[in-house]
Amino acid sequence: MGSGCAKGEREQPERHTYTELSQQHTSASEGTSGQSGSEGRSSGPERKPASGVLSVPTASQQGTVAVSEVQAVMAESNPSTVIIVLGASGDLAKKKIYPTLWMVFKNDRFPPGTRIVGYARSPLTVNDIKTKCKPFIKVKEGDAAKVDQFWAINSYVKGSYTEKEAFENLNKELLKIERGHEAGNRLFYLALPPSVFAPVTTHIKGAAMSPTGWSRIIVEKPFGKDSDSSAELSQHLSGLFKEEEIYRIDHYLGKEMVQNLMVLRFANSTFQPVWNRNNIANVTITFKEPFGTQGRGGYFDEFGIIRDVMQNHLLQVMSLVAMEKPATERAEDIRDEKVKVLRCIHPIKLGEVVLGQYVGNPDGEGDAKLSYLDDKTVPVGSRTPTYAMAAMHIRNERWDGVPFILKCGKALNERKAEVRVQFRDVPGDIFGGKCRRNELVIRLQPNEAMYLKVMTKTPGMSFEPVESELDLTYKARYGDIALPDAYERLILDTLSGSQAHFVRSDELAEAWRIFTPLLHVIEKENIVPIKYTYGSRGPKEADEMAKSLGFVFSPTYKWKEPK
Repeated sequence: MGSGCAKGEREQPERHTYTELSQQHTSASEGTSGQSGSEGRSSGPERKPASGVLSVPTASQQGTVAVSEVQAVMAESNPSTVIIVLGASGDLAKKKIYPTLWMVFKNDRFPPGTRIVGYARSPLTVNDIKTKCKPFIKVKEGDAAKVDQFWAINSYVKGSYTEKEAFENLNKELLKIERGHEAGNRLFYLALPPSVFAPVTTHIKGAAMSPTGWSRIIVEKPFGKDSDSSAELSQHLSGLFKEEEIYRIDHYLGKEMVQNLMVLRFANSTFQPVWNRNNIANVTITFKEPFGTQGRGGYFDEFGIIRDVMQNHLLQVMSLVAMEKPATERAEDIRDEKVKVLRCIHPIKLGEVVLGQYVGNPDGEGDAKLSYLDDKTVPVGSRTPTYAMAAMHIRNERWDGVPFILKCGKALNERKAEVRVQFRDVPGDIFGGKCRRNELVIRLQPNEAMYLKVMTKTPGMSFEPVESELDLTYKARYGDIALPDAYERLILDTLSGSQAHFVRSDELAEAWRIFTPLLHVIEKENIVPIKYTYGSRGPKEADEMAKSLGFVFSPTYKWKEPK
């Protein structure tokens, strides 16, 4: 989820180590038919899939599979598809997952006969879930019958997260749904806090994997808190499932303009020759939110802005901007190149970052008057940063010497996420220093757009250069096309078996390698963040650091969104 989002249920279950749970799984699942783990782990003869099992190319064989192709194949083979939402009573489920599933259903993008099963500890009915989700599900006039159809394919199972018997009961319910189908495909969505990932995945493997079709697991961030905890989680998951069964979701990889980075870079000869250190001065990747924690500081304070946004969302975008051209558009080729570029980045040092924490604006209104520490869910005296800027350097032939500036923060002056590629000054200036740097700006949210800042002649009799732009604003150019939500794309990718827009284990390990030393220093030395005012641009020290890195701010130009 994005910054500050709540993470589902947070009751504290019985604690287990990953080692203990893996041992439980080994003894519980030996000889179980149809439950494939890592290579070399299965016992007994290899079980061939039933004739009706959907044959979809693996992640290493494909990029994104067209929805219509998946639906056609599934219709021919008559499998059932069941999406199991674990943590169905939590905030993530009601605010994001069920609304996403509704939109996929509304647009007829599900495979034929798809069913949805909610699972949580709370005693609920489908009608209870429907009521919880109502404020977050977008229903237009004329959708009433369709909404009823959507909730009709839903069911709910109450059960523990730590008891195997509960997952055996879930499995019985899934088998009932799959009765009459040649194969049953199961997608488990873990809308859960990290504290229960281990028992839940262990019991899914031991008691709830499909005996006839595929089983896939969607895991939400955070994927650990540092290198060690992330490695522990990865080792646990890899001991239960194959990498092609694990989908680590980062919703930024499902955004329209993030996915467009690949096409922009590798389908246009215009950018290929200039995409390097000889022509680009710096790259800035920004994430800004205009609101604070708003009573949800308990979760945020545990992780902070670097773990919540920079180490995942912004680093994923940066890897797509900086990576080399993959051999093909297939998932493994793309992810190989992302890993290669991450390996060229040294761990970030404290002197390469600016950390901030917002304070109330005495002239503001409502929440703007409140500081981060005024949030009653935040520990007294917390020094958790709500703003961070980091300078990163890629030590390879293409990018050596080009700073990549990552910025993210809460309670800032606007809502915006963008990539800003600033080109070098034109050599041999003949216009008396009146020319500004060219910039390619890719607006990720809101109002998707891409524009190239260029110098042109002032209209009329004047010969003075003036800043303008070559503009592709999606709303103006593609006004009649409804762009799907990032989660919608990623759910469909998971159903099709495409992992191109999901995070691989070695990619995750590299991300934590870059950030873990910095995070440990911040926490060990209890670094005091710089105060900045709610509704401002952030700490002035961040602008000063950007300037020292070669970023040139142009005060004479502001992009105006086309009407």
